[in-house]
Amino acid sequence: MKFSVEMDEATLQKVMLATGISKKGPAVAKAATEYLRREMAKEFATMVMAGEFEDYPLTNDEIEQSDR
Repeated sequence: MKFSVEMDEATLQKVMLATGISKKGPAVAKAATEYLRREMAKEFATMVMAGEFEDYPLTNDEIEQSDR
């Protein structure tokens, strides 16, 4: 899917440098994809630490208590 986005040149250069991609569109797409992947990982970690999965029956606090 194609769309237009307004971004200042300095930010675009930082995105291209951070992704290692020299073409503008693919660099922005990679940055957005990586951002979403990291946000999903954070959300998953929060759910695990809260004990929301049967596979992980203990919360982070309970695990830390058992380590003492």
